[in-house]
Amino acid sequence: MDNSINQVLGQMQAIEAMAKSQARPAASGADDSSGQFADLMARAINQVNQSQAHAAELSRALERGDPTVDIAEVMVAMQKSRVSFQALTEVRNKLLTAYQDIMNMPV
Repeated sequence: MDNSINQVLGQMQAIEAMAKSQARPAASGADDSSGQFADLMARAINQVNQSQAHAAELSRALERGDPTVDIAEVMVAMQKSRVSFQALTEVRNKLLTAYQDIMNMPV
């Protein structure tokens, strides 16, 4: 169980490092950095989707009575899926708040 927590923490640190490296000003212009950010978000969404699909597949296997699937493994996969979805939702909320703040700035 500690190994799976460390994996989730490692993934979160990797995403943070990628975000920090992309936060530096790009010499090629804003279009390049916005494309990189869009790619980063697309990868994050795909990872969350894969995590949810994996948890759902393990859950279905457990329901079918597959002897190779352990209930602890299913629970860990479901929690990882839940945490990654919550993190993605929080990022979305922060982005929306930042966008609204920028749009409400006086010109």
